[in-house]
Amino acid sequence: MAHDEARGPQGPAKLVIRNIGLLLSGDLQNPILDADTIVAVDGRISAVGRSKDVDTAQATTVVDANGTTVAPGLIDSHVHPVAGDWTPRQNQLGWIDSFLHGGVTTMISAGEVHTPGRPRDIVGLKAMAIFAQRAFAGFRPSGVKVHAGAPCIEPGMVEEDFRELAAAGVKLLGEVGLGGVKDGPTARKMVDWARKYGIQSTIHTGGPSIPGSGLIDKDVVLEADTDVIGHINGGHTALPDGQIRCICEGCRRGLELVHNGNERAALYTLRIAKEMNQLERVILGTDAPAGSGVQPLGIIRMVAMLSSLGDVPAEIAFCFATGNTARLRSLDCGLVEVGRAADFVFMDKAQHSAGKDLLDSVALGDLPGIGMTIIDGIVRTERSRNTPPATKLPAIVAR
Repeated sequence: MAHDEARGPQGPAKLVIRNIGLLLSGDLQNPILDADTIVAVDGRISAVGRSKDVDTAQATTVVDANGTTVAPGLIDSHVHPVAGDWTPRQNQLGWIDSFLHGGVTTMISAGEVHTPGRPRDIVGLKAMAIFAQRAFAGFRPSGVKVHAGAPCIEPGMVEEDFRELAAAGVKLLGEVGLGGVKDGPTARKMVDWARKYGIQSTIHTGGPSIPGSGLIDKDVVLEADTDVIGHINGGHTALPDGQIRCICEGCRRGLELVHNGNERAALYTLRIAKEMNQLERVILGTDAPAGSGVQPLGIIRMVAMLSSLGDVPAEIAFCFATGNTARLRSLDCGLVEVGRAADFVFMDKAQHSAGKDLLDSVALGDLPGIGMTIIDGIVRTERSRNTPPATKLPAIVAR
């Protein structure tokens, strides 16, 4: 169920989450917090700590976590939205709502490339980007925050185009390489213009994924110098290991691992990041909707895979899908700390999992059961329709 009242009838909306069994922070440096209570006022975290130490009076909503794990809402760093909660790629309605049932509360567009008749002329691509930015700013499917309006650069664009896009509110570039610009020097010039005006960039990495795209290898990736190395594990086809290592060692940009890529290459990239002691660069996406479909559980599947096969503690793997992405993407969510958006996912180990608790079950490769999601301090879903059933569930005890 979704509850859309952001404020109480007599004043600010105050959410209290109590009886938290395990609180994951999203922060690599301190992934588990010594706290059992969160308080949020008007959609922002106002206190985190022990119940006896925080002000829980006059709450408008109280959620009893019932000993479950609470984590920041998951962030999908790589999606391809088109129009609201519909995707023409698989002619599917409700895909964003389904992702919410997989714990995803925020999405980042890597380009609205599946839009039928997508314009390639400069006037048209700018218009489409501004429209997408406006549309998703004004409409949040099931409450999910979709950061959209990500134009794919085309030959002939000049600095003024990027200034105009930024002035209109566009903050992202679609994957470099999905438009007509596929060479390093041109891409670098345009990425620099985008960065000058506060627009963040991502590049396609690996073999072609849609008609009109092509191979983007290490030389183009390193010369373009985008802020995020999009699906370094391929979308779908990964680069050779030597090129992946060269990219990891040749820059300090975000290393995005996606569900719709090559799993072995994802684990190889993770191993390099560990060797370099740079796990803060690792972020997660699904690269969906795509030819391989829509994956509502794609992000938690990546967390479980990287933990169980990549020899990373589960609490660290969750940081890849939360705090790491929030910091690299300059988001106000993704971390449990005062002042951040009150976006949370409640989880527990799946029923009959071999793991002794949630973290152990994820480290064994099992998906957690999701019992609730909250966005901006508002309960958006209760028991997930997509995950395995959780052993314990939170409950709304006062509203």
